[in-house]
Order: sequence, then C-alpha cells, then structure tokens
Amino acid sequence: MRERLTNWAGNIVFGAERVHRPRSVAEVREIVAAAGRLRVLGSGHSFNRLADTDGDLLSLADLPRTVEIGPDRTSVRIDGGIRYGELAARLAADGLALQNMASLPHISVAGAVATATHGSGVRNRNLATAVSSVEIIRADGELITLDRDSADFPGAVVNLGALGVVTALTLDVVPAFELRQYVYDNLPGSAVRDSLDEILAEGYSVSLFTRWTGTDVDMVWLKRRDPMPAGDWFGARPADGPRHPVPGMPGVNCTEQGGVPGPWHARLPHFRMEFTPSSGEELQSEWHVPRERALAAIEAVGALRERVAAVLQVCEIRTIAADDLWLSPNYQRDSLALHFTWIADTEAVLPVVADLERVLNPLGARPHWGKIFTTEPAAVREAFPRFGDFAALLRRLDPAGTFRNPWLEKLLG
Repeated sequence: MRERLTNWAGNIVFGAERVHRPRSVAEVREIVAAAGRLRVLGSGHSFNRLADTDGDLLSLADLPRTVEIGPDRTSVRIDGGIRYGELAARLAADGLALQNMASLPHISVAGAVATATHGSGVRNRNLATAVSSVEIIRADGELITLDRDSADFPGAVVNLGALGVVTALTLDVVPAFELRQYVYDNLPGSAVRDSLDEILAEGYSVSLFTRWTGTDVDMVWLKRRDPMPAGDWFGARPADGPRHPVPGMPGVNCTEQGGVPGPWHARLPHFRMEFTPSSGEELQSEWHVPRERALAAIEAVGALRERVAAVLQVCEIRTIAADDLWLSPNYQRDSLALHFTWIADTEAVLPVVADLERVLNPLGARPHWGKIFTTEPAAVREAFPRFGDFAALLRRLDPAGTFRNPWLEKLLG
C-alpha cells in the first residue's frame, strides 16, 4: 500500500513508494524475491536515513509472535518483529530474563541488534551480543541461518539491515532476577574527575544524566541487585521522588525508583512499556569512546558546554563492555557512550554535532548507527577496523544491492 511514513521523532519522512506488512515468513520471501530495492523498517526509533529507501519498505510488526524457549532454558527463538517489552513479559512469565535491555522497551529486538543498540554496565555488552543465531532472507528469497560457529556470524549480527530481512533471532537467556533502582541528584563534578571508574562500577547498570549547564552531573541512575546504604553517595543526594531523565517530563513514565525491588524487566529500562517515553520532539546523537579515554571525552564535551546546553534536552553517559561483532562501536574495546537528546531543531543541532565530532573523533569516537552524525564516510569506515570485511560480506550476500539505500551507498563509498 502507498502511505506516508515518518520515523518516531518525525524528522525523517520515508521516501518509499510502497509499504509491505507481511503476515508470514512465506509472504516475506515472496516480497523479497520480487523487490527491486527494499529496506526493513523496525520500530522507527532511528534519527538518520539508515532505514529510508528509494524502493519499498517492509515492516515485520504483523508477523506472528514467536517466543520459543529452548529445551535447556538458556535460549529463546523470536520473530523479527517483536519488541523488547513484549519479549520481556513472555520471558518473565516463564522465569527467564535477558541479561540486559535498552532504555526503551518499545523498540524492536531485530532493529536494536542490527544497530548495536545497548544498555549499560561495566560488565554488560551491547544487546546484539545476546544473539546466538540469525535467520536471514536474502535477495533471491533464500532463507539462511548463521550461528556462532559460522565464519560470517560476527559480521552478520550488527548488519545495518544491509544483508537481508532478519525474520528470526535466537538469543541467550538467564534465570529471572530482581533489581533495585536508585536515583541520586547533583553528583559533584569533582567526584566524576576523582572517582569515575568506581561510580560506573557501583551498579549492574549505571547512567549519568547531565544538561551540561554546570560542572556537576544532574542525576545518577543506579540499577543494583543489592540495596544501597542510606544517605549521600559520592556527594550526591538521594532523589526525593520519581525522576524522568528529560527535565519537565513526568516521573510516572519511568520504571520504579527509590530502591524498591522488582523484576528485571521492570527495572532495566528507564521507561515503562505502557507509557510513551517522551513526546518524540527530539533528535539524538551518540558516540562511543574507549573507556580509558572516558575522562578526556567528558572534559572535551565540557569545553563546549555552552554550545551543547543551548540545544540539549539531556545527555546520558553509560558504559558498555567489549565484544567481537564487526560493526559494533564496542568492537574489541570497553567503551564509554555519550548520548545526546537534542531539541527538535535540525538546523540548530547539526553545527553542534559537528563541533562534538571535532573533539571526540581524535579520541577514537565511533557513532551509534541509528543516530545523527556528520563525520565523513571515509572517517567512519576507518573508525571500525572490520568495516572492509563487512563490505565484502555485503557484496557476497547481496551482490545486486537489493537491501542498500543512498545512505548506505554513501557510507560504503
């Protein structure tokens, strides 16, 4: 059908002539085999033209939900359209859990995996590392399965939607567990300078939120298995009520705080599935730098604080452990991620994005694939050591370029 679609934030209007909404894998294969150019649309929570196309769009949201728990209860096979919130509820009901989740339970699992989306934690890797096998429909309609024993697997998991249509994934799962979430206000900048490693290691997941209006961090969100002692923490005060990361937004939209124990899926995300996390009036950028350069990156952004604060809603600082997936920003290095939620003004935001890249790129910054960045494609390719191997895999699996778009073509050079 012909329809006008935008991404979640509304800053991208997709150029597709047709949008397909298949209800079975067989129907997906037919659509792919007949397509000229095709891109898969996940939950639309990307801020650049990664998912756009001058051909057809395909949504997997109407596929039958698949949640098949393995016989040893260490894996789950899921369909390509399921969202994290839906999957988490099904797993929790069976006494199982994902090791980590993103801030938003509203996003699709396959889309998050394809872009190396992540949660937080010094020992937690990005969400794509939970994948043990991926089922892909290639341009000729053939369904292939790649698992951890496949030579192509490290290049096929974080795939930018360029290798084919991912109709199913198998993920690692663990026994269900409980967490507590604590929020602290006004972490002194001196504590960040003197104790950053200790602060980031204090929880199962740790997020620092700042608006860069001063030297202090506005809030710290800790997710822990064990209770925290009462009182101040590294000079920060316990929050006196529910908080939302974005100033002015209601705390009720967020998962329960105050140290109340609860199931993993009701604490790991920042936002509740039943609420829209924000108005969508925003743009987003994110860069990952090596952990050993974390303080240098924070200081570099701090030197631009007036420029940044003028167009910023909030910035979140998190950690992600290293992995071996070719297009992961965390490839073979532990990382610190600086995530910027901007105001919804592209013209005002882009010059600041360029300023940040100017100071972060020399520190080894790698961009999040689904966010706004302006670094030249050649420099992006250079930042990912296995990009050339991924490009070769793409040419081998999709030689006609069925799943490419202008954004990808530019990136590939």
